[in-house]
Amino acid sequence: MTPIAGILNHMVQFDSTQFDTSFSALSDATRRGVLEHLVRGDASITELADRFHMTLTGMKKHVGVLEQAGLVTTRKLGRVRTCRLGWSGLEEEAAWIEGYRRLWAARFDQLDRVVEQLKQKEKTDGRQTGQ
Repeated sequence: MTPIAGILNHMVQFDSTQFDTSFSALSDATRRGVLEHLVRGDASITELADRFHMTLTGMKKHVGVLEQAGLVTTRKLGRVRTCRLGWSGLEEEAAWIEGYRRLWAARFDQLDRVVEQLKQKEKTDGRQTGQ
């Protein structure tokens, strides 16, 4: 099996449902912002809503999407629901992206070799006609 075929075969084996959920959650700029904010520490939904200038209901929906993807967990203490980074470290998603990065890098390396061969051939042909 070629290295590229091995990469593609490995990619197909990932759980696409979890990927769809993760990438869908990450597709929204506000949700990515929430994750960036939570890297610095836990925050209540009220704090997040204020930070992103939105209603509590809107922020609860965003947090729910992140929670479903495993990117955020929430805990209710009294009337305050606190958010923190979840269990998903996006390792599988990062590996999937890395597989495609390697695939494209290999293709570009191959293209570079072809271009270099064409340049060398052009130089050689130019010398032969110039003599």
